[in-house]
Amino acid sequence: MTILVEPFASDSRVEEKKVERDDELVLDGGFVVPKSKETDGFDAPDINFLGHSFRDYENDANERQQSVEEFYRMQHINQTYDFVKKMREEYGKLNKMEMSIWECCELLNNVVDESDPDLDEPQIQHLLQTAEAIRRDYPDEDWLHLTALIHDLGKVLLLPEFGGLPQWAVVGDTFPVGCTFDSANIHHKYFKENPDNNNSKYNTKNGVYKEGCGLDNVLMSWGHDDYMYLVAKENGTTLPHAGLFIIRYHSFYPLHKAGTYTHLMNDEDREDLKWLHVFNKYDLYSKSKVHVDVEQVKPYYISLINKYFPAKLNW
Repeated sequence: MTILVEPFASDSRVEEKKVERDDELVLDGGFVVPKSKETDGFDAPDINFLGHSFRDYENDANERQQSVEEFYRMQHINQTYDFVKKMREEYGKLNKMEMSIWECCELLNNVVDESDPDLDEPQIQHLLQTAEAIRRDYPDEDWLHLTALIHDLGKVLLLPEFGGLPQWAVVGDTFPVGCTFDSANIHHKYFKENPDNNNSKYNTKNGVYKEGCGLDNVLMSWGHDDYMYLVAKENGTTLPHAGLFIIRYHSFYPLHKAGTYTHLMNDEDREDLKWLHVFNKYDLYSKSKVHVDVEQVKPYYISLINKYFPAKLNW
């Protein structure tokens, strides 16, 4: 099947790259992805390695799916406006550790994301699979390759040295807090137990925000997305704003898949969303049991890290 990115207006920065290639895309690290006969680009598979549809949250017969649902129950109950403010204040200090981007990539080998029904591989493989697939189709957008590599680094919050936060405070789909919980959120029924759901300050469409205020001014549920956004921004990355937008909102499926919460966006958000739509199909559908040769691709990504980040970052 061919997965189509949601259509958007023509933009000189965002265009499909078409390259002559064989029936498979063999990337530099040895990672093979299927080629689309229709578009001559990346073609998403029908099912994940478990034999289920991607992002299938309804397969009750599968134990992994049941654990994913329990994860979302805990997340929806506990992610409140006050909780997010507390986490941002604590982790915004960036005083947990000093290390390089690549050192953080290697730390991710110790992380398993319990919210993901499609993935049980080491996290560094997911990062490289995503980055390599994008690199093949968008060879000139090196900032996008690096964004793909680092987009999930905030998952180190699960590790003891970063406080060992529970899974529901680190991974999973994200959503705004401080306004109503839209029905497009996965397992929406569990929000009824969230204290903010019954607070008139937070349970209206705009809540504490103004329409068109811009997503930079919206508090998102706390997790690896927002944390890595803070790390990159506060350490002075030279990635373009679209890269930071992807990092902060790549798990915001109610926005980029269901098209909700758009009333909070401004014009810059709408431009950046075009790149997030491009990124998302690679983030979701490049997950594979076939591993990238880490040592073979490492020099390229080290060069990008050196281009866009300082040698050491505060985390």
